[in-house]
Amino acid sequence: MNRLDDISLVAQVVVFHNTAAFDRLVRKYQSPVRRFFLHLTCGDSALSDDLAQETFIKAYTNLTSFRNLSGFSTWLYRIAYNQFYDYLRSHKETDTLDAAGVDAQYSVPPDDVGRQMDVYRALSILKETERTCITLFYMEEQSIEKIAGITGLPAGTVKSHLSRAKQKMATYLKQNGYDGK
Repeated sequence: MNRLDDISLVAQVVVFHNTAAFDRLVRKYQSPVRRFFLHLTCGDSALSDDLAQETFIKAYTNLTSFRNLSGFSTWLYRIAYNQFYDYLRSHKETDTLDAAGVDAQYSVPPDDVGRQMDVYRALSILKETERTCITLFYMEEQSIEKIAGITGLPAGTVKSHLSRAKQKMATYLKQNGYDGK
């Protein structure tokens, strides 16, 4: 499905209230959005599922505000990004992302659990904006320009966050037995 397919599906939902068309959009983007949240929450699959569900609910209820100024996926990731930061603001005093790393053992094969948990721990040492940028760039394979559109940050700032995040993660992983190979 390409960009025109997405626009066609959005039009079917908005004009004809075709819920099956929105279902196709959900099926297409469900795994990438959930994976995005899984990395941002450092492996908390239950929280990732909840945030993804809320993202699609917001997308559905606000679909008429989609203006096609960017791709549907950029618009959807922007909603996801906002959903994550809304969650962080509302749970700042009570929750920490560090505790979420334990849940990673349920989302990966047992032989990869240690490595996955190390990556989640490395992600957890990053600032939220750094974690968002590194997740979108390396794990969701979004371009610098798309990340700038999703986060509302200038492209140069995105590049700076990526550079700092890579350095912090590399240092952390080297300190924990990974030699960079």
